[in-house]
Amino acid sequence: MCAVFEGVASQEALQQYVDTRVGTAASTTETAGVFGRHTEEYGQTLPAVLVPHGMNFWTPQTQDTELKCIAPYYYRDSKLQGFRNSHWIVGGCTQDYGSMTLMSVFGTLKTTPEERASLFSHSSEIATPSYYSVYLDDYNTRAELTAQSRSALFRFTYDKDGTAYLVVNPNSDQGEGYIEVDTVRKEIRGYNPVHRIYQGWGESAGFSGYFVVKFEKTPVTFGVFKDSVAYWGKTSIGKQLHIGAFVGFKVRAHERILVKAASSFTSIQGAIKNMAEEIPHWDFDKVHRQLNKCWEDQLSKLKVVGDKNQKEKFYGAFYRTSFLPRVFNDVDGAYPSFSKGTPIRKSINGDYYEDYSMWDTYRALHPLLTIIDTKREGEMMQSLVEKYKQGGWLPIFPCWNSYTAAMIGDHCISVIGDAYMKGIKGIDMLTAYEAMRKNAFQTPSSVEDYKNGMGRRALKSYLQYGYIPLEDSVKEAFHQNEQVSRTLEYAYDDYVLAQVAKKMGKTADYKLLIHRAKNYQNVIDPRTGYAQGRHADGTFLTQNNAFSFASFVTEGAPCHYTWSVPQDMKGLMKLMGGKEKFIAKLDSMFSEKRYWHGNEPCHQVAYLFNYAGEPWKTQKQVAYIRSTEYLNAPGGLSGNDDAGQMSAWYVFSAIGFYPVCPGNPYYVIGSPSFESTTIQLENGKKFVIKAHQVSNKNIYIQSAKLNGKPFDKSYLTHQQIMDGGVLDFIMGDTPNKSWASSVRSFPPSMSE
Repeated sequence: MCAVFEGVASQEALQQYVDTRVGTAASTTETAGVFGRHTEEYGQTLPAVLVPHGMNFWTPQTQDTELKCIAPYYYRDSKLQGFRNSHWIVGGCTQDYGSMTLMSVFGTLKTTPEERASLFSHSSEIATPSYYSVYLDDYNTRAELTAQSRSALFRFTYDKDGTAYLVVNPNSDQGEGYIEVDTVRKEIRGYNPVHRIYQGWGESAGFSGYFVVKFEKTPVTFGVFKDSVAYWGKTSIGKQLHIGAFVGFKVRAHERILVKAASSFTSIQGAIKNMAEEIPHWDFDKVHRQLNKCWEDQLSKLKVVGDKNQKEKFYGAFYRTSFLPRVFNDVDGAYPSFSKGTPIRKSINGDYYEDYSMWDTYRALHPLLTIIDTKREGEMMQSLVEKYKQGGWLPIFPCWNSYTAAMIGDHCISVIGDAYMKGIKGIDMLTAYEAMRKNAFQTPSSVEDYKNGMGRRALKSYLQYGYIPLEDSVKEAFHQNEQVSRTLEYAYDDYVLAQVAKKMGKTADYKLLIHRAKNYQNVIDPRTGYAQGRHADGTFLTQNNAFSFASFVTEGAPCHYTWSVPQDMKGLMKLMGGKEKFIAKLDSMFSEKRYWHGNEPCHQVAYLFNYAGEPWKTQKQVAYIRSTEYLNAPGGLSGNDDAGQMSAWYVFSAIGFYPVCPGNPYYVIGSPSFESTTIQLENGKKFVIKAHQVSNKNIYIQSAKLNGKPFDKSYLTHQQIMDGGVLDFIMGDTPNKSWASSVRSFPPSMSE
């Protein structure tokens, strides 16, 4: 059920500010199309009804597939095919898995998603986190949806007398699904086997998405289908493409039909148990009230005072940070083993979580949870430890309960390390350290394990050279090459692990790892001050490629990735030739329109002026990005939301600070956008940020006080926030270039 926040509920209804369809259309922001292409120009989000971080994202469906890069719903589509219990890695370009779709049709039975799809109007949609409603024009039917984590309740209201059909299909693109009708129990049950992509592409993930659909009214007819052919009176079908089941009801004009659905990753019985526990009745309004309260409590963790447009962008972003990672276990704690599927295990102390888009979310989404959702973050981190215990290696990018090497880096180290350094409870740190250290120092002895996605990619080269040379093409990865980006990210991960080692008293490891954290220096070309590809013999490439996309960089240009040294901005500054050259390069990112907000590697760039004593430039650029790269519109995101990272950037940046270097317990101050922000902490305290005289023009900090005392640092510590208190800013329309400009005001760097 919904994990209800035990704070004071908001007196203002905050869901009114959330349009869940933001990010479902092609980007209309200022930089749309400048860097991103095709699906990179979409937010790839869902207008889903869900419990925050719940198992299922209950969404309307306009696209009938679970294939990579195709979201279930796009705003451009004019026909709706049904409603899906989606497990889409929201905001990205991966896959959906283990889902089913149900639809109500009226009059003549239509089975396939394309045939049965009904015209609809966006003006008839009501799309909130706790409730979705739409009018199906072709069937003169109002469809409504509300939910819990693993289950949902639908209400269909028909304008005319006649026959209504409930059509259900397992969404197996491989033709391996199964479905059956049980008119005695008034149920449709089935499963959709899950398959891997990236490592082990097309192989079984070892488990299925199981589902049960229960209807209150007794059907007058039933059957199964394949494609457009209905088999009336038949009770089951499986192991074929484009299959499903249906039941028919006689309805009167304005009659309401109620339908429940639930799912599980363990068994059909698990799905039945989940439904019985979460929605044991047929009271639609009661379920809606429960989920409505859940979302009001969730959104009330961050209470802001500002205008309507600001609140819409802020609470919409907050909603989108509340999808992933998802709860993966049944109500009784049962879940399939990581990487194998069997045996079925039980989560005892809290929930087991899955689907970590780790290359994205280590940056801001998980740091946000260390402030507002500490218990859940502890469970998420422990879930990563459990994956190590079950699979033998700490995963790199764990999705669909499997190993993948979809993206680069080793950022489970970052998120676990960040949580530990901030005092998050509930993590078995002895085992966690064992797992992190193994990833940092060892490569699987089995070639098959390495191909399967276990261990760091190209670790042997990294350890041999102190960087990954161009001669190592990193073949056993979805993202091949990208040697420079890998080097930079491994150096950062080594830094975080060094901090953990130091805190745990592992001095020898600390010394080794802190030395490796300087490996970023090996891929910054001293001739240009930009990241550059390097050969095994030590020579750099000579091409003038700093501003062009390059194969040795992940999804971008060297100028984007040069700044991926969050642990040591002071050291990077020295490599570039000093403060003036550092600032000049930073300035050019914006003046020459090189900054790309639509992808993650640039997300910390605007905050780096603080490290050079010019925080007023950070204030200027952050305010500009907020106003131009985020809109409260279907095309309102400048790129993939990537499991909430894009939105987490906005949440932090609207509050007024950002976690440039997760693993170091501090946040770099930007420009607050609200008159007041109250962070309701789980420890019962509140941290309040007040921005006096703030406006669209008054974006510059003139002075600050923390708990009534003058404050002249351009960063906050995590402990200062968790202790509660008040941070007051006086804002103005011209920069105060002296505020937080002295060396003692700079955020910490490793080289100090």
